[in-house]
Amino acid sequence: MPASDLAHVLVALLVILVTAHGIGGLFARFRQPRVIGEICGGLLLGPTVLGALAPSAEKWLFPSGTTTSTVLGWSYQLGLLLLMYCSGIEVRSVISRREARTVSMVLAFGTVLPFLAGMAVLPLIAERDLYGPAGNHTSFLLVFAVAMAVTSIPVISRIMFDLGILGTPFSRIVIGTAVIEDVLLYVVLAVALGAAAQSSTSVFGLPTLLGFEPGSAADFGYHAGATVLVLGLGLLLGRPLYQRAANTPVNVIHRHSPAAFQLMFVLASCLACVYLGIQPFFGAFVAGIVVGSATAEPNPIHEGATVAIKDFAFAFFVPIYFAIVGLQLDLLHGFNPLFFVGYLVLACLVKAVSVYAGARVGGQPHFASVNLAVAMNARGGPGIVLASVAFGAGIINQSFYSVLVLLAIVTSLLAGTWLERVPRDRLLGAPAAQPSDVLPAR
Repeated sequence: MPASDLAHVLVALLVILVTAHGIGGLFARFRQPRVIGEICGGLLLGPTVLGALAPSAEKWLFPSGTTTSTVLGWSYQLGLLLLMYCSGIEVRSVISRREARTVSMVLAFGTVLPFLAGMAVLPLIAERDLYGPAGNHTSFLLVFAVAMAVTSIPVISRIMFDLGILGTPFSRIVIGTAVIEDVLLYVVLAVALGAAAQSSTSVFGLPTLLGFEPGSAADFGYHAGATVLVLGLGLLLGRPLYQRAANTPVNVIHRHSPAAFQLMFVLASCLACVYLGIQPFFGAFVAGIVVGSATAEPNPIHEGATVAIKDFAFAFFVPIYFAIVGLQLDLLHGFNPLFFVGYLVLACLVKAVSVYAGARVGGQPHFASVNLAVAMNARGGPGIVLASVAFGAGIINQSFYSVLVLLAIVTSLLAGTWLERVPRDRLLGAPAAQPSDVLPAR
């Protein structure tokens, strides 16, 4: 790489990191999710602000079709994979068997009903105006429905930790439900992305070798079956296989650097998914679940390796990922504010009413059910991941991408504001958890 290209790459990375961390820290100081600040940092550097005020500066800083854009693209992808890996690790520490009745009812009502509502509403709008280049109706339908149902575990966990209520029955219901919900919705999203990839001109992996016609019932069935199979193998066989591979005497890599072995396992899982025709982010998520369950027993070496990966990921790659999410937002061209407001109201109402109904059927009183409905409306990181990967796969266009990102931002801010103003005696009920129990608010 020529020195001039290297200098340009370093400048772009430095500007992104300074802006993302600076504004993210400012948001965190006011007890708002750091991820929102990181996205806003990217928004300032993109076409909405810098591109409007100084278009030549924006084009110089982030030129398309250059070494800089390539490096930023790979950093963005690695940030997504590491974010999904860390999210998978957290699954093992937040699932609780308590409040089983309420969790099951909230899951049944609060996930299934919004998902079905999204599928029912879609024919009533001009959906083709929201299609991306892939033009895949089935994939778009699934993404649209998932956007209605998704909930953010890390954002709501951090909000509850800041309020001192992470460990109460209320928080266990919210997080326990959100964990199962997100696993199910990531499976659906992986299927949608796999089908969309097969519909594009660039096909790769086992579905192509098997000769499945893109968009056919057999192709869709393959992606659904393969995705569920990967998750099932990870849940049933992942833990013993990982522990055996890590602890075998010939594994000098794990003995000298457990963190390096974890990262190699993540990359291998992502690569396997690519060859299976499944999106690599799902492989990273399943790898996180496997490592989280395999290292659940207290062990300073394992904990140190996981903490080291998280610290570096959330210091470098993940902020770059969220900043580029904001960088891709263009609120000046093709963005329809009226459609966004309508979609925001619809998504919030459908999710809130469904969760409230599930909580009431599950035996919760009125005020607790209202608080659950508001808390589980926070879409946060998963909502942003949904938008970014669907946009990258060509399922949705720039306009709907902006709508989904803003939906995640606004619902996260609303949930935090509401819970901070609810009387504490309506939420407290158990000792608070420790800071190590949650991810940073993303």
